[in-house]
Amino acid sequence: MTLQLPTAYSDLDSGNLQEVHQFIQQITAPYPGLHAAEFAEKISTLLSSKQNIHKDKLANDMILAALERISAGEPDWTYVAARIYLERLYEKASISRGYRSSEKYGSFYDLILKLTKLGIYSSKLMQAYTEQEIKTLGSLINAEQDLLFTYIGLVTLSERYLAKSHAGEIHELPQERFLIIAMTLMMNEPKEKRFDLIKEAYWAMSNLLMTVATPTLANAGKSYGQLSSCFIDTVEDSLRGIYDSNTDIANLSKNGGGIGVYLGKIRARGSDIKGFKGVSSGTIPWMKQLNNTAVSVDQLGQRQGAIAVYLDVWHKDIFSFLESRLNNGDERLRTHDLFTGVCIPDLFMELVRERGDWHLFDPHEVRTVMGYSLEDYFDEEPGSGTFRKKYFECVNHQDLTRHTVPTIEVFKAIMISQLETGTPYMFYRDTVNRANSNYHQGMIYCSNLCTEITQNQSPTTVTEEKTEDGKIITVKEPGDFVVCNLSSISLAKAVQEGVLERLIAIQVRMLDNVIDLNDIPVLQANLTNQKYRGIGLGTFGWHHLLALKGIAWETDKAVQYCDELYEEIAYLTIKASIEIAREKAAYPLFPGSSWETGAYFEKRGYHSARWQELRAEINKYGIRNGYLLAVAPNSSTAIIAGSTSGIDPIFRKEYSEEKKDYKIPVTAPDLNPHTNWYYKSVYLIDQKWSILQNAKRQRHIDQSISFNIYVRNDIKAKELLELHMLAWEQGLKTTYYVRSTSSAVIEECESCHS
Repeated sequence: MTLQLPTAYSDLDSGNLQEVHQFIQQITAPYPGLHAAEFAEKISTLLSSKQNIHKDKLANDMILAALERISAGEPDWTYVAARIYLERLYEKASISRGYRSSEKYGSFYDLILKLTKLGIYSSKLMQAYTEQEIKTLGSLINAEQDLLFTYIGLVTLSERYLAKSHAGEIHELPQERFLIIAMTLMMNEPKEKRFDLIKEAYWAMSNLLMTVATPTLANAGKSYGQLSSCFIDTVEDSLRGIYDSNTDIANLSKNGGGIGVYLGKIRARGSDIKGFKGVSSGTIPWMKQLNNTAVSVDQLGQRQGAIAVYLDVWHKDIFSFLESRLNNGDERLRTHDLFTGVCIPDLFMELVRERGDWHLFDPHEVRTVMGYSLEDYFDEEPGSGTFRKKYFECVNHQDLTRHTVPTIEVFKAIMISQLETGTPYMFYRDTVNRANSNYHQGMIYCSNLCTEITQNQSPTTVTEEKTEDGKIITVKEPGDFVVCNLSSISLAKAVQEGVLERLIAIQVRMLDNVIDLNDIPVLQANLTNQKYRGIGLGTFGWHHLLALKGIAWETDKAVQYCDELYEEIAYLTIKASIEIAREKAAYPLFPGSSWETGAYFEKRGYHSARWQELRAEINKYGIRNGYLLAVAPNSSTAIIAGSTSGIDPIFRKEYSEEKKDYKIPVTAPDLNPHTNWYYKSVYLIDQKWSILQNAKRQRHIDQSISFNIYVRNDIKAKELLELHMLAWEQGLKTTYYVRSTSSAVIEECESCHS
């Protein structure tokens, strides 16, 4: 069915009942299943009870009347509400920009010219494209694509992402935002192919087949902000290192980045400083500093900073770390605005299973006495490896102090915090590092704010400070400061339309271009970005897709389909990156990587003919991106695309999104008699099936996955422990929140939404 945009709103006389009825007929005609007559009757009653009702007030009343009809029986009222909202949006933009609203979209060139003069858009757009090129590109805009939005999706896009003047006036419209993003990401491509690439990127976004990350969606083409989602820093155990790291984190936070911070190298409470015994106050005071940074350095005035801190489970401060977000206890030791994650080796999980003892160490003392850092090792094979060898060397060394506790007591503290606060996240460090495609260049200590990024890390250190010609020059040895560049496939739409190969090819190019376009205000992050050229292509809408295909969540069929689909996505993503390497060269650290040696394919059992052909292509051309796949949470961008978030099941088939002064009813996407049965609530789903699905998915994702564990408020500790044990045994690299039916509202990481 072709949807025609209503044309009457711009000239609508709100006092003319006949015109209002014609308008209602226009906007409801594409949805014959709706009880439009009842809706029209309600509006007629409203008009007859009021005199000289303003058109905006009428539109608002019609939107509210449409919203209150949204239900499992008539979910399409969301599109009616969206169409009314669109008409108001068109009118506001036309007033701001000076054209007739009946045109829907005004001059694209004039928009860029005006917002560049206002300082909203970057001048780079007009430097990269001629006036004629911009006008030609403007012809790509298809206003009919606006009709794909649900009401909540359109409102979310409009309120959070469309460019406005400094006074808050709407200038940019949805299709213009998509085209500006495409132009920005393709501006440095060769001119002879640039138009076709922009057209392809616009096709992917305007059809809601994919979403770009929140920072890219908000900031591409603008004069402020940056395009990457999350960053991970490794803090050196020195006063200078700690404060330099805090400064870097503040600079990234103000530009819209979510931060992961590894604290495992910092000495524990009671450690010595310059030979003075017992004077170190440990990690908590530095966490308090980061907490203050998160609160005080907000992200462009939109929301406070978001920081996750990670600590190793053998660190002597682990118990105070696990208590840092609890609501009871000493507030001086609390950091309620930070998120926490625990870095866990296989050995710890084995000893939990065996109910053995666990030994806690001070990393500074380990370095001093043993001459190495325990956190720098991992077990190369399941059940054996360098980490456990070094760990037991520490346990058996007479000069090294340790605190010994039952392993299960540490795990109890983890679960208590999870059931109260949703955190800590779990980071299974041996599993992560064994799968690291760039193991030849370093170590992965922790993940990011949303647990889907796993890339090499190392601290940045000051090597020299001197004066020269009256200037102070600081020389630093840059560490690997992780940058994650995200984008996600809308699975239900892309798979059902059979466009995965075409879509992934343009998505990988868009992500790769983000790396070169981004101006990150932390220099070592820029260097790391260029060295590894890491990207994170992910997915959302898994439950939506299963419902459309008629596959029940708790079945072997769902597990098998997950395995098959994500292998296909992995194959197409690697293929796309090879094609770009063929054109632009491989990432600088490709030599020696598991991509080059073939270990990447061996570890994952990719032995079929097509995989071997792909391996031969890598041997010939290399691969453009050192890290490729990561599945982020995607809740807000999934809302824009009208699908389910990430890989999660839905909470409810019907719910209300809270707004300032009203509620927006929302239903599960494509809810109808066919899909209804397959939309089972997450709290009614056996979590073991989710873990089994994710284990299959993880095999094909070279980084990690934002994977939540959902539990009821009456869960027993033994049951939660069994879920964690299963997740580890099945080879999950990370788990995200433990979400309980009784937990307080858990804030979403908006940076990683893509």
